[in-house]
Amino acid sequence: MNPADFFDVADEVAGALTHRTPVVALESTIVSHGMPYPENFETALAVERTVRDAGATPATIAVIGGRVKIGLDDSDLERMSRASDVMKLSRADLPYAIAAGRDGGTTVAATMLLAHLAGIKVFATGGIGGVHRGAERTLDISADLYELARTPVTVVCSGAKALLDLPKTLEALETLGVPVIAYRSDELPAFWSRESGLRAPLRYDSPQDIAQFVRTQRALQLNGGALVANPIAPADEIPRAEMDGFIETAVREGEAAAISGKAVTPWLLERIGQLTAGRSLAANIALVKNNAGLGAEIARFLC
Repeated sequence: MNPADFFDVADEVAGALTHRTPVVALESTIVSHGMPYPENFETALAVERTVRDAGATPATIAVIGGRVKIGLDDSDLERMSRASDVMKLSRADLPYAIAAGRDGGTTVAATMLLAHLAGIKVFATGGIGGVHRGAERTLDISADLYELARTPVTVVCSGAKALLDLPKTLEALETLGVPVIAYRSDELPAFWSRESGLRAPLRYDSPQDIAQFVRTQRALQLNGGALVANPIAPADEIPRAEMDGFIETAVREGEAAAISGKAVTPWLLERIGQLTAGRSLAANIALVKNNAGLGAEIARFLC
């Protein structure tokens, strides 16, 4: 057996890969676990349109009925948006979901892995996972960081989710040898906010330069991916000074409710959405579309 035995690649994606035209991978946990219905479904369609409008082919990735789907049609997206019994899949969960015939939304780590196996070089998402607050006690560190260190896919995001321990996340990425590039900024973004207070290790101001960096990384046979941190647009952000208060409140409540493991991030995102009266969800949607557009540009120059 080989990975292709478990894959169903959409005709549009297969054609683009065969003809070496740009393809951008998209995750599916944002549909299955990241947003409520119908915003999740509408956002998924809008993000795919953004990729197409920028001259690339979107490839949303998920596991449906035990099959790895590289490229989802509207009915697949609708199924993932509405279903309640969808697994949240990282690298460790993929064999189980496939063998058991389950549905699963792919996290950053799982999407990177499956995109690489399918031959896709660029992946756009909202924010990556990282080192959770209190990780010195819980050892709660996202598998996303380790996947970035081992899988050669360029990930475009708006930084790590701001509810994490951002300084420790940046330190972990450095330790793992993951290049972290801020796009048109000297400071790393903090997901909903343009500023984090953390200086970016690297900066590039054009997708052409990022593509050249990636080509050089590959030519040097360096393992792993690259992280491109694209700040949310000024008109869409929630400033850091304001956002920090909402995050602190949600984190305290989550700890008091003993939320743990894979449930932490979805629970906190939902609670922060309540505390911000929906502003965080609107910002999330805006930044994902912004990242999809940049991902498509980078993919075009890589081709």
